[in-house]
Amino acid sequence: MDNEKGRFFTITDSKEKTIEYEILFTFDSDENQKSYIVFTDNTTDSDGAIVTYAATYTKNSDKLELKDIETEKEWTLIENLLAQMEDKINE
Repeated sequence: MDNEKGRFFTITDSKEKTIEYEILFTFDSDENQKSYIVFTDNTTDSDGAIVTYAATYTKNSDKLELKDIETEKEWTLIENLLAQMEDKINE
């Protein structure tokens, strides 16, 4: 991943297409000693909801290295955080 600028970053995929993403939030897990990033390309799904993505990350200099989420427990943690944020927004 390259060109992180504030709340946005770009990724160039294997077909040389550059995609810009917006960082929604990041957090660290003391339990598994990983850092997580939740982000979006601001597209919507068929239900009109904003499509979101999540990954673990490490930061080296000015670059972020993304890695896939490995376990169902990690996905549950992220989904719960997203639900809590949505509840706060709807209050």
